[in-house]
Amino acid sequence: MEESRRSPKSGELLRVTVSDPVKIGNGVQSYISYRLITQTNLPDYNGSEKIVIRRYSDFVWLRDRLFERYKGIFIPPLPEKSAVEKFRFSAEFIEMRRQGLDTFVNRIASHPQLHQSDDLRLFLQADEETMERVRAQDIGLFKKKPGDLMQMFKDMQSKVSDVVLGKEKPVEESTPEYEKMKHYFFELEEHLAEAQKHAFRLVKRHRELGQSLSEFGKAVKLLGACEDDSLGKAFSDLGTKSEAISTKLQAEAYHLLMNFEEPLKDYVRAVQSIKATIADRATAFKQHCELAETVKLKEINLDKLMLTRSDKFGEAEKEFRELKEESEEATRRFETIVGMMNEETTRFQEQKTAEMGLAFHEFAKGQARLANGIAEAWRVLIPKLEACSS
Repeated sequence: MEESRRSPKSGELLRVTVSDPVKIGNGVQSYISYRLITQTNLPDYNGSEKIVIRRYSDFVWLRDRLFERYKGIFIPPLPEKSAVEKFRFSAEFIEMRRQGLDTFVNRIASHPQLHQSDDLRLFLQADEETMERVRAQDIGLFKKKPGDLMQMFKDMQSKVSDVVLGKEKPVEESTPEYEKMKHYFFELEEHLAEAQKHAFRLVKRHRELGQSLSEFGKAVKLLGACEDDSLGKAFSDLGTKSEAISTKLQAEAYHLLMNFEEPLKDYVRAVQSIKATIADRATAFKQHCELAETVKLKEINLDKLMLTRSDKFGEAEKEFRELKEESEEATRRFETIVGMMNEETTRFQEQKTAEMGLAFHEFAKGQARLANGIAEAWRVLIPKLEACSS
């Protein structure tokens, strides 16, 4: 989408094209590689254009690094992996994956903070051997498999859900602004998922109707072959038109999948990623509150030791200073996340308005185009069938 390719600042250019998917290897070890072409005028990059080869796990590495380093920022979601072997290398799935990866990396490249990331620069410029070595060296969170990380996201999302539903009562923010934001994202996910479910059904219906018309067209043409007069010609024309309409339906089903269902599904994933950031914020708030409370208790204890002139006062004072610094850092960390999330929510809503508006516009145009095409096809055929029936 063009919106995601805008440069972060006026005059700055950072545009990435994900193209040329190629299957590498055979069997369970096989994977798809992609060609990434980066065009930029940013001084931190080596040259105005760079071409590298990346695989899906490299994109996962980038997402994980950004999620860990940029707390409070909504990290764009990745397209999903196919768990079914027979779909992994289908042309349709590969194109959906390529389109999703292109959207993912350009959202990062257009983000006012993320586009400055050293990890993004490495991802877009390093050769394949360096990229593989960097991924292999990562430890802890980054060494987890993509499935493990997504499960961690789901666990955090579930925890936030439990808080919202009142199943758990941990230390939790309760400001009106925070509650409003949480409610918005949880409700948005529900409505997006419902819309995506029905978009899936529309795609399926177009395909099934197209397949039925194709089979009907073949059958009617065979029927026409049995007749030598005008009836046979009418049957043949009916079969030909049915097959032509079938082609239109199949083409529109593909257009609907790529330009309507997939964007809806992408935004469902985006909200799920945002919920992981909400869980991060909840953790930061809990640490901030617990440390602040501990500092108060330590301060009371320190006062007692000072009054009693205890020989433990010096050591306790040192511990108190260290704990206070840790508490202040936790407060700063939490406040940073809050500030970032406020900015990110505004950006997300603006981006969603533009991209969802485009998706629904494409949907309406496609349906109008299909309806007009079908109507015209039948309209041309009606006089021939009327002449035959009379």
